[in-house]
Amino acid sequence: MPGYLRLLLVLLCLVLIGECRKHRSRKKRWSAPAETPKPGSPLAKKVADGTKNRKLKTTHLLRVDEHDFTMRPAFAGPAVPVGVDVQVESLDSISEVDMDFTMTLYLRHYWKDERLAFPSATNKSMTFDGRLVKKIWVPDVFFVHSKRSFIHDTTTDNIMLRVFPDGHVLYSLRVTVTAACNMDFSRFPLDSQTCTLELESYAYTDEDLMLYWKSGDESLSTDDRISLSQFLIQKFHTTSRLAFYSSTGWYNRLYINFTLRRHIFFFLLQTYFPATLMVMLSWVSFWIDRRAVPARVSLGITTVLTMSTIITGVNASMPRVSYIKAVDIYLWVSFVFVFLSVLEYAAVNYLTTVRDGKERKLREKVRQQSQTLPCACGMPHTKTMMLDGTYSEADANSLAGYTRASMPAEDASDKQEQMVVHLALDNESNGTKRKGIRSFRIIENTHTIDTYSRMIFPGAYILFNLIYWCVYC
Repeated sequence: MPGYLRLLLVLLCLVLIGECRKHRSRKKRWSAPAETPKPGSPLAKKVADGTKNRKLKTTHLLRVDEHDFTMRPAFAGPAVPVGVDVQVESLDSISEVDMDFTMTLYLRHYWKDERLAFPSATNKSMTFDGRLVKKIWVPDVFFVHSKRSFIHDTTTDNIMLRVFPDGHVLYSLRVTVTAACNMDFSRFPLDSQTCTLELESYAYTDEDLMLYWKSGDESLSTDDRISLSQFLIQKFHTTSRLAFYSSTGWYNRLYINFTLRRHIFFFLLQTYFPATLMVMLSWVSFWIDRRAVPARVSLGITTVLTMSTIITGVNASMPRVSYIKAVDIYLWVSFVFVFLSVLEYAAVNYLTTVRDGKERKLREKVRQQSQTLPCACGMPHTKTMMLDGTYSEADANSLAGYTRASMPAEDASDKQEQMVVHLALDNESNGTKRKGIRSFRIIENTHTIDTYSRMIFPGAYILFNLIYWCVYC
């Protein structure tokens, strides 16, 4: 045999022997038994748990694919009890115009579904996100009378599903809901409002699903840091009852009730104090001269327009209700007081004009009579004084050293409005020896109506405030 053939056979034998050795070592490594941990080592303390075994998939462990979850648990059997508890995270806003409120809360459901039971040596639960919720049955709870609501989805859907080995399920959502609130503004802004958030199953009646508060009144918890700018949160409490729909039947309904009391200090500063100051400002016109027409008219118009602006501003932030609110009573009564002060000056001005006309006519009559009478009382020098107002006979007689001329009979009816006194000066008592006739007029600047208004208007407004605050506070 040639030498090169022998060399090739030797090389081939060596290659086959090497491959056989590699194959034997690989087989031994794969089939080697698991190393038993030594007593006292950390590995010996860990106990194997079927829920943590990597060889088992979650869907296989829960056997989700082996059941039809379109049906509720215990279908055709008794109603499924679903416990509910709520944690209020924040009460975001209260809108009087829209009559609604916005609340963010954690809504949790508790029920048992034996189809989700799984074996576990340590009785530990498994927690999932919202992806598993689409594959199993969950209660179809919705918010009655809600206007808008959504589940938070940053950074992922805020949904948590926790399954226990015995089949108990915890389903938690973080929801923001805007719901209607029937408010009564008859005592606004001294009012208290009670709003309600209602939860109910949409499809399942009380024969299929029984909603209940899991721990009674303790099922509702709130954050102590919740606060509102206009309201003081007095209390939260829960109730439940049955709701009937004529076409579908009876449903379990859960109620979250909370009572709010409005802060009054803001409205005292923005509404009540300005309105009161405008009423007091309108009283200033009672101390202004009744003949200062521009001053009193401009003051009255300014206060009326300011009160109209305050009323318009308050109603702009309120719903258009068909009943009278407490703030409306205060503002409109204040507006009436301001308006009456303007009417008061109109009456004073009118009466002053009428009296001036009577005085003018009376002076003309006196002038005509003085021209026809021969030298009033026979005195060489006379002076005439016209006294305005209600001067009595004693006031005229008190002028010593003078004589009084008798008034004509036709002027007796005007005695209280105008009195004409002819004062005769003797030549001996008249040191200055003046000649001719001189007229003097005494005028009162304040009308009688102004004098009474200074007391009546403040007194009536103070009485109104006492009655108002006693009734509504």
